[in-house]
Parts: sequence; structure tokens; C-alpha cells
Amino acid sequence: MEFAFNRPRADDSYQSNVGAVRMRSLIEWRAYAWISVGALLGANLRYLLSKIVTRLTDAAFPWGTLLINATGSLILGFFLVWTTERVLANPMWRWLVAIGFCGSYTTFSGYAYETMACLEQGQWMLFASNILANNLLCLGAVVVGGVVARAI
Repeated sequence: MEFAFNRPRADDSYQSNVGAVRMRSLIEWRAYAWISVGALLGANLRYLLSKIVTRLTDAAFPWGTLLINATGSLILGFFLVWTTERVLANPMWRWLVAIGFCGSYTTFSGYAYETMACLEQGQWMLFASNILANNLLCLGAVVVGGVVARAI
């Protein structure tokens, strides 16, 4: 009688280590290290800029989050177009800048929470303005970043 677990496999050319699972691609320490460095820089810069913008602007509208998301989108658009179309970049740079820095610098969760707070408080104009401003400025910033990268 033949069952699925005792049938020969179609390709038995792999090296079998009984009981050992090779997770080389999952635990690539260099990637985690570069992502962590970028995240450390991005999160701290986001915190610093949000404090500065909060002191300089009206607290009714989330200007800090808007500025951070727009500049992060600009950086990401520039970086990804530049490193995929203009230069050959080591994958380390994508880990550092795109995933680490921009991932921790931009804040979609902050944008979502602040937008929900405007809705709950009945501030319809701020609610709509925040949605439009974040989406239009961030998409526009990615496009501008790509255009600048292609122009260099």
C-alpha cells in the first residue's frame, strides 16, 4: 500500500538533514542590522520633526504627520527610482533607506488615527482636508521624487 508520506519524491536531489531545518534566507542578519539602523534614524527624525512642527503650527490640523508622510514619500520615490533605474545599488541600501528609514519615518497609522479623531469630533472639513492632503501630497511627492531621480 502506498501513502503520500512513503512515496518517493519527484526530486530527491536535495541534501536531506533529518530533523534540521535550514533557514538561511529567513535569518539573514545583515538585512536585519541595516533595517534596524535605518529604522532608528527614521523614527528619531520623525519624532524630532513632529515636535518642531507641533510648536510652530496650529494643533487642530495634523501638520506634522502630513509633512513627515509627504517628505518620506518624496525620499522613497527618489530613492527607489534612482536605485532601480540610474545606479546599481547594493541591496543593503534598500534595506537601510526604503525599509528601515522610510518605513519608520512615515506614519500611516498616525495619519489614520488623526483622521479618525477628526471624524469622531465632527470636524468634517479637517477630516476631508487631511484625507485629500495626505493622499494627494504623498502621491505627488513620490512622482516628484521619481522625476528628480530620473533627471539626475
